Amino acid sequence: MAISFGPAISLDKLCFIVSLAREFEIEGDGAEPETDSGIDEEERLATLEGGRPDTIDEELRTFIDELDEDEQIDLVALVWLGRDEGERSDWPSVRSQAIEAHNDRTADYLMGIPLLPGFLEDGMNAFGLSCET
Repeated sequence: MAISFGPAISLDKLCFIVSLAREFEIEGDGAEPETDSGIDEEERLATLEGGRPDTIDEELRTFIDELDEDEQIDLVALVWLGRDEGERSDWPSVRSQAIEAHNDRTADYLMGIPLLPGFLEDGMNAFGLSCET
């Protein structure tokens, strides 16, 4: 593991995970996702037929599983930082704890956390990172 003074995972990946996690929460609540997503039904079906996962659950799980080990560790550490309302200065300690806890079930663990996207965004905010454009 490399010594890290901030998350090594890219902002694009983090924002993609936040977006998928929000959709995953909606699916879990039994609510219907927004229908006006800018993608018509034919595009959505073509995307699904193109080998992408059939559900948000599968897509989020696959994406997290395909992150390298350092990115998975950073992702967990950011969620923990956000959950515990930590500060940027807490990063080395929180990341060390995430290294110790790392295993091959990162996606399962994260997807079981209620309010995952909010915690992740709060952790990102500690570093001045945001998905807001």
